[in-house]
Amino acid sequence: MLGGEAVFLTGPPGAGKTYILNEFIRRAKKHGKTVAVTASTGIAATHIGGVTIHSWSGLGIKEYIDPRTRQQLAVNAKLAKRYNSTDILVIDEVSMLHGHRLDMVNEACKLLRKSERPFGGLQVILVGDLFQLPPVNRGMEAPDFVHLSAAWRELNPQICYLSEQHRQQRDGLLELLEAMRHDELEPYHRELLKTRIGQRPSSNQSVTRLYAHNVDIDTLNQRRLKELPNEIHTYEMTTKGSALKIEQLQRGVLAADLLELKIGAEIMFVANNPTAGFVNGTRGRVVEFNNEQPIVRLYNSTRKIKVVPHSWKLEEDNKIRAEVMQLPLRLAWAITIHKSQGMSLDAAEIDLSKTFTPGMGYVALSRVRSLDGLYLSGINAMALRLHPAIFELDQALKSSSSRLADITTEAEDDTETEEPPVQAVDDDLLAKLKAWRTKRARDEGMPAYIIAHDSLLLTIATSKPQTDSQLLAVNGIGPAKAAKYGPDILNLLKTAS
Repeated sequence: MLGGEAVFLTGPPGAGKTYILNEFIRRAKKHGKTVAVTASTGIAATHIGGVTIHSWSGLGIKEYIDPRTRQQLAVNAKLAKRYNSTDILVIDEVSMLHGHRLDMVNEACKLLRKSERPFGGLQVILVGDLFQLPPVNRGMEAPDFVHLSAAWRELNPQICYLSEQHRQQRDGLLELLEAMRHDELEPYHRELLKTRIGQRPSSNQSVTRLYAHNVDIDTLNQRRLKELPNEIHTYEMTTKGSALKIEQLQRGVLAADLLELKIGAEIMFVANNPTAGFVNGTRGRVVEFNNEQPIVRLYNSTRKIKVVPHSWKLEEDNKIRAEVMQLPLRLAWAITIHKSQGMSLDAAEIDLSKTFTPGMGYVALSRVRSLDGLYLSGINAMALRLHPAIFELDQALKSSSSRLADITTEAEDDTETEEPPVQAVDDDLLAKLKAWRTKRARDEGMPAYIIAHDSLLLTIATSKPQTDSQLLAVNGIGPAKAAKYGPDILNLLKTAS
């Protein structure tokens, strides 16, 4: 990517695509490059602080470029300046981008940049996971996948396939998701999901509910709000800019035009502000109001955040064309699976009984970090399906990425921080941990991976936690696993030291 090549950055949910993309954009800008950050949908665009590719390209909702459109583009000086002042074009969430749309952008780039090179010579970075939500079908025809477009073939992007997992714990859910990606679902995977059907969160635990359809989402949220006995507080979105640009921006903003809150309301943040203590998808509950500003206590934390209005801007040609301001919150007793894409949730109650397209169940299940945080209210046959056309492609992408990795040197770290010293694995301890796992699996009549994956045992044998808190800090050890297996593990560690 830093070498100027066209790239398709891909991999499963939680593999770090957004992190890598943001790091690349930061470095590119540091070296004086102008980067156009776009996405296939408005919601996806807000996740990365960009605009839709429809908006950036100037093509809007047009379905093809006819001679008249070509003439209009050719004389549009503002659009020509935008295209020619850009060095890098990023398009995120390309699984939902129609192939003919990428063809149109390629044609427009060639026209406005006066070059027959792919995309007029722009460096193009495509980002996404083709196993996730596909382009919307028209009638019964097959999805117009972006990788089947003429523009993709012409661009011939290098494949960077990220495989390391940073979201799911190694407790069976990750293996289920990996099995779905490899078309290797076994009966025990389905049995694993069945153990979560009908499970309910505890009375003091509040989780987001994910549904396949918009129907009843708003109704459920408003009903739950109405049930709260407290005074209602209302917040109206403020806007600046032309009506057309404001409407365009609002379509991609998850915040409500009119937000109603009460003490006790379950909310979800819909913007990223790590400095303030929240990111898109952070969950909490309104606990009080201070000068009409809601105070939110985050779940699984004692931290309270005083929420102030957030600004979303639509920028074109380095100018702000529209701006909306609203509290970065939405009621979150329930949201749609579509709107959850890109989020990470500690826990979710998911209804997969009405999934209607391949990849929808996969997207929903991959939002959750651990099996303990998954509460299934229903499931249908479609929920575990991925599009059959993608399986063979995925293997080809992995092979291509592997070949590229063999001949690519790592980019130099441009930060001043020092790398922490590498810890050595205690092989004897690792062997004892594996023997303990085998015995527990046999005693409990379950697969060994349910108790602990090899990677988790390797981490324990390397870091050697000595206390309950240190054990809980290990990635892959949640409260439930620590309560069940923690005493055995800590005892092994003490006897081995």
